[in-house]
Amino acid sequence: MTEEIRTVPSPVFSPIADPGPLGLAAFALTTFLLSAANANWMTAATGNAWLGYALAYGGAIQLLAGMWEFRNRNVFGATAFSTYGGFWIGLFLWVQFVAPHAASAAAADHDLGWILLAFAIFNTYMLIMSTGVNIAVFVVFLTLEITEIILFIGNFEGNTTIVHVGGYIGVITALAAWYASAAGVSNGMTGSRIKLPVGSPLLAPRPVAVAVSA
Repeated sequence: MTEEIRTVPSPVFSPIADPGPLGLAAFALTTFLLSAANANWMTAATGNAWLGYALAYGGAIQLLAGMWEFRNRNVFGATAFSTYGGFWIGLFLWVQFVAPHAASAAAADHDLGWILLAFAIFNTYMLIMSTGVNIAVFVVFLTLEITEIILFIGNFEGNTTIVHVGGYIGVITALAAWYASAAGVSNGMTGSRIKLPVGSPLLAPRPVAVAVSA
């Protein structure tokens, strides 16, 4: 009796557009608005222009981009966008439902300090992993790391000057993310005459061994 071996073909997935530029754009805009408020640039405004966009754009849209990165089999993009989408949604909920009931302004500042410290820890290993993506993405995570560290120190200390500095660097982070987003759009458009450089990975990927049968 011979045993019949059937080969089951692997499923073929249709290609999808790169969700990375959308996720970066959502992160950039919301970061810019909050950072402008932290830098004390919005003296003639409410200072809460970022709040709705934290839920709708930086939160929901970036989370959707993260879900599509799972579909795209991009574990780095999926982890980054989903986590920071959750960050913005969580920050919106904290501002709306937790901060108003804080015992004092200092208690609210310490809440923010702990939140930013936690995300700085997450961002540290994502910064390290970004060395394998490209320079544009690495700069986003590097400036974001500095922003989060300065902001959690400023909030723990209750020092508005330090928070203002964090706001300035946050604006730089937003600009870096907008550039990386624009580069992703330009490089993802078929036939586009504009191709923005993103740079090579700082750490070259390890070569993959391919088995060759005789």
